[in-house]
Amino acid sequence: MSETGQGLTSAEYIKHHLQNLQVCSTDDGIVWNQCKGNFMALNVDSLAVSVLLGGLFIWLFRSVAKKATTGVPGKLQCFVEMIIEFVDENVKDTFHGKNKLIAPLALTIFVWVFLMNLMDLIPVDWLPTLGALVGIPYLKVVPTTDMNITFAMALSVFVLIIYYSIKIKGVKGFTKELTMNPFNHWTMIPFNLLLEGVALIAKPISLSLRLFGNMYAGELLFILIALLGVYQLPLYLPWAIFHILVITLQAFIFMMLTIVYLSLAHEDH
Repeated sequence: MSETGQGLTSAEYIKHHLQNLQVCSTDDGIVWNQCKGNFMALNVDSLAVSVLLGGLFIWLFRSVAKKATTGVPGKLQCFVEMIIEFVDENVKDTFHGKNKLIAPLALTIFVWVFLMNLMDLIPVDWLPTLGALVGIPYLKVVPTTDMNITFAMALSVFVLIIYYSIKIKGVKGFTKELTMNPFNHWTMIPFNLLLEGVALIAKPISLSLRLFGNMYAGELLFILIALLGVYQLPLYLPWAIFHILVITLQAFIFMMLTIVYLSLAHEDH
């Protein structure tokens, strides 16, 4: 295998960049990066970056809201208003119930997922190299390439689906929806429950895996391009430009599917 500029083989270089900074509790106490097979291991880098980006989103939009003017808006206010109007139009077109939570939730999902995806455009060696200088051996800076993050977000949406399904339809209505569709006869209840149960569980799984799979593939391609060293620029720029579309599209899809699923949960007929 060829050697990289860091003295690693290509395989070691790829493995290093795909490794999260982990912490877990063992019989010997709290340990770092020795958590293989430990179900309770925490990917500290993914959690830290996602929280920081969430905080950045809240701070940015709150500061714009506090300084908003009814006159000629500044460029940042104009940009934020465009995002809000874009999300609001999609919510109005897709969500047919009445719930003040949906629009803020959709805005949060779209911007937060986009910011996490956007980290993929930072050259793969920059932040890990800075981390190594301060003693951080591993650093994955794209939270959406961590299945734990995407599944946690999808699971949160799933909890809202169940909550609103029961709130709007009642326990009886929700149970009937699971047991009497698509065949409205008591003898078909086991079959209906199997079909509807699989369809219900598939929602958070597909939601998380779609985002994770697309972003993981993009990150891996950036890593492979980085292996070319000084020759990576002709490939990096075209892929980065194309990837801007990918990261925006994935944030939009996650937002739209969330709106659709919650709209279905609010249908009481």
